[in-house]
Amino acid sequence: MATDTVTVEVTGDAGAPPVRLRCTDSGGDGPPLLLLHGLAGHSGEWDALAARFTPTHRVVAFDARGSGASTRRPGDVSRAAHVRDVVQVAHDLRLPAGRLVLVGQSMGGITALLTAAAHPELVRALVLVEAGPDGPSPSLPETIGAWLDSWPVPFPDAEAATAFFGGGAAGRAWADGLAPGPGGLHPRVDRDVMVATVQENAHRDFWDAWDEVRCPVLVVRAGKGMLKQQEADRMAERRPGTRIALVPEAGHDVHLDDPGAVFGEVAAFLAEVDRADRADRADRADRADRADRADPEAAV
Repeated sequence: MATDTVTVEVTGDAGAPPVRLRCTDSGGDGPPLLLLHGLAGHSGEWDALAARFTPTHRVVAFDARGSGASTRRPGDVSRAAHVRDVVQVAHDLRLPAGRLVLVGQSMGGITALLTAAAHPELVRALVLVEAGPDGPSPSLPETIGAWLDSWPVPFPDAEAATAFFGGGAAGRAWADGLAPGPGGLHPRVDRDVMVATVQENAHRDFWDAWDEVRCPVLVVRAGKGMLKQQEADRMAERRPGTRIALVPEAGHDVHLDDPGAVFGEVAAFLAEVDRADRADRADRADRADRADRADPEAAV
């Protein structure tokens, strides 16, 4: 099945130019999955996972505002703006409300969490990959700035970039996020925009939003990642029924380190959601049938 590339425009505040979001859409009639990448990343990070789901699902991904081929310097990089982007993409691509599965990694996971909390009518299920509601993180903007400053830009070639980013599939994916320019390969993100994007995380947590999520949730944690067991345990305690999965040998970019394991966990979770939905529909039909038999005139 061919994947189309489309652009979605999101209107900003009065007088601000619209933000253009580059989206990939596998098409098809299957249940929709919308994939949200992490900070300074790009939608191509999801290619390996998307390929496993396209035979059965309609898979959509997009470059977040400020990243990849989307608007590089948007005026608003708040969490609320990122949530609006998800809602606009779902609307413009006609992803059916109530059937959408949101899958987000790292900062994309925070966006997915906030979207599920604010728009329960839209989201059927939520998958958080190395993402949770803990905070605040006062040192995060400085950490992100120092990390971006450490990039030896321009990279002479893709091989050097892959090695810098740790090699393997994760290193190649990060290298694929670079663009040719004077002297070599350059980032498709700007330092100040990325630092501004994490400012909210420096001052707040997202536990209030976590408590508002009403759909089934899978949390995928990497054994060598950044989401700690204590945070995952607290998530499950505050929201019983949350499914926690561990990929023990993977790092923070677990969707790149071991896409097969992530696919297995997400597929099993979605199968469980399907079974629960079928059981609920059967139970409601049975109760309606019993009510009709108890009061035949009510069915007329």
